[in-house]
Amino acid sequence: MPQQVRGVVSLKKGDPVSVETVVVPDPGPGEVVVKVQACGVCHTDLHYREGGINDDFPFLLGHEAAGIVESVGDGVTDVAPGDFVILNWRAVCGNCRACRRGEPWYCFSTHNAAQKMTLTSGQELSPALGIGAFVEKTLVHAGQCTKVNPAAKPEVAGLLGCGVMAGIGAAINTGKVGRGDSIAVIGCGGVGNAAIAGARLAGASTIIAVDVDDRKLGWAKDFGATHTINSREQDAVEGIQALTDGNGANVVVDAVGRPETFIQAFYARDLAGTVVLVGVPTPDMRIELPLLDVFGRGGATKSSWYGDCLPSRDFPMLIDLHLQGRLPLEKFVSETIGLDDVEAAFHKMHKGEVLRSVVVF
Repeated sequence: MPQQVRGVVSLKKGDPVSVETVVVPDPGPGEVVVKVQACGVCHTDLHYREGGINDDFPFLLGHEAAGIVESVGDGVTDVAPGDFVILNWRAVCGNCRACRRGEPWYCFSTHNAAQKMTLTSGQELSPALGIGAFVEKTLVHAGQCTKVNPAAKPEVAGLLGCGVMAGIGAAINTGKVGRGDSIAVIGCGGVGNAAIAGARLAGASTIIAVDVDDRKLGWAKDFGATHTINSREQDAVEGIQALTDGNGANVVVDAVGRPETFIQAFYARDLAGTVVLVGVPTPDMRIELPLLDVFGRGGATKSSWYGDCLPSRDFPMLIDLHLQGRLPLEKFVSETIGLDDVEAAFHKMHKGEVLRSVVVF
């Protein structure tokens, strides 16, 4: 029978979030109810609150989560009650043109739970990224659950559900950083530092962190940056070129997603190098580049969607590397908080005071 639980809801554009009673239905065919153990506070949740995604209010926020499968609906075979899972917002369908050509990380289909969680009034909630995990229990599509080693702490494992995976994947999956490569990362928040950690994991020899905040540059060193550039004090392109024998980096990751940082990334790469855009721009942003430079510099400019990850492949592998001590996911957790503290966590995130606040249940 349906359950009533506490969850963080954005009722109206721009208003502070509130903790409401949420009704979670029993899982239908292909659906799973997950008892959420931890959920990170991500910028995307703030974008939902501000109306930056769409206007389908009210939203049940939260999506960067891990927990225990409580119950499953008919036809669910990949997970079972008691499994420890990370939630992902891209459930691979296996049938679209991307999946059929062997690139399921570009899956064009969206699989979310068919049923809706509601408020006690019966008003339907729009779950953030089809998940909605700032809640004690959530209903998701079975394909949004990836089983991983339960030895990992939930507050650490859940971060792979969005920001950390986006950064690691931008470096490894999209940028193809390898042994001995040079990489520069512009923007050293959670995603940027994850790209740095991924580059270190892949064996990059020169890892350059670029930001305007010395505190964030300090975090970058902890994740493996070999050099740092404060771009308020030094031209980022010149600094990156100086640290790479005048050539530019093999890969430059723009983890900010603004025209000025993308142009910096474009010119800071080596000839035939790769630019990876993982920071999400707003719809009004535009760039202007000489077409001759686009041709003459060669290489590739790519966007990285969710780190071009395949959750069933990448989540278990990265959790295993973490448990081996090779991927310090715990360093991303700046603080653990309760459901009632999410609004305050948004303010800390906006000010750049934390890498991740994590709600722990």
